[in-house]
Amino acid sequence: MNETRAPSRRAMLLVAPHRGMFFLGMLQCVLVMLPWWVEMILRAAGQGLAWPWPAPWWHAVMLLYGVFPFFVFGFLLTAMPRWQSHGDLAPSRYVWCWAVLVAGWGLIYAAFLWPLLRIPGVVLVGAGWAGVCAVLFPVMRRPGRGRLHAVPVWAALCAGLAGWSCVLMLALGGDGRWAAWAIDLGLWACLLPIFLSVCHRMVPFFSSSVLPDYTMVRPAWALWVLVAGSVLHGALNRLGLAELTWLVDLPMAAVGGWLTVSWQLRRSFAVRLLAMLHVGFAWFGVAMALFGVQSLLAFFGVSALGLAPLHVLVIGMFTVLALGMVSRVTLGHSGAALKADGLTWALSWAVQGVLLLRVAAELLPGAPLWLVFAATGWLCVFVLWTLRYLPVYLRPRVDGRDG
Repeated sequence: MNETRAPSRRAMLLVAPHRGMFFLGMLQCVLVMLPWWVEMILRAAGQGLAWPWPAPWWHAVMLLYGVFPFFVFGFLLTAMPRWQSHGDLAPSRYVWCWAVLVAGWGLIYAAFLWPLLRIPGVVLVGAGWAGVCAVLFPVMRRPGRGRLHAVPVWAALCAGLAGWSCVLMLALGGDGRWAAWAIDLGLWACLLPIFLSVCHRMVPFFSSSVLPDYTMVRPAWALWVLVAGSVLHGALNRLGLAELTWLVDLPMAAVGGWLTVSWQLRRSFAVRLLAMLHVGFAWFGVAMALFGVQSLLAFFGVSALGLAPLHVLVIGMFTVLALGMVSRVTLGHSGAALKADGLTWALSWAVQGVLLLRVAAELLPGAPLWLVFAATGWLCVFVLWTLRYLPVYLRPRVDGRDG
């Protein structure tokens, strides 16, 4: 009698693109922050770790390129083909990208002990990133209404690859100018345009599917204004004109605030999983308003707010949105109900508590302790989130379907 053998956990991890990429992203949420947490504790005691580059560069580069891209890759490899009526991607198309990224990050971590491995690790990560761009290129080129979002997202991925090439130059020579280019490209030309494009497409769509009498508002002009504003902000930074970014920051804040209201933030709280996305996007308008105020003050020779606007954007927007979107995709593609349980809902608010702690480090006395509290809070949130969702990627769908 023949028996059907259950698929292995490794097979389940690679059966759909979001599984392997989200798996790595969740691990990276913890692994990238662990050494920074140790650094914050040691700084509070007047000491510090030995870093290959200045610690703030390492922290920014690893967070921008080592955490969020895995969630971006997993989401886009799953969603973009559907936007473009392309059909799901076969595992043979994306598994090699995943394997190369795993090898690259493994070498980067091993380089803490054997520094010669850092450059090969950075090269491999770049190859995996380029592979994702190549896989999505024919998807992006297909004609259809989905190109409104597929084109800027794919272009932003390429900008991120250019940013990672700056990381390679930093690893080769240690010149801080490459770190600045990598950070600005990763933030303003890659991640923010991707988050804005995904929100513009998905937040109104998800809202219309669960909220009665909901009218979708997603004008194309708003997307282009926000994406162009993001790129222009980064360009002004690189030109040494940070005191002029208010010219784009404040209009972006106004458009973000208008979309937050038009997308009906208040009504979204009827569905927790939806509210997580709305709240994450709402932080975008707040972050850009703070960037605008900071830049305008700098225009008049006043230095204020420190890194508070940056962390409102990265923790408030990127992290809350990633937690909400990844949780939603994970539940939906595992055959489970699209409902945030009590833990997921609590963690989404805990992330915003981490944000407040991090902002307190910029604005209140006792910065070293606030930084320790913020890093500890981040680790607590993402250890619990990982324990909640990581096993899902190793199991078949509960409804018996493929994917």
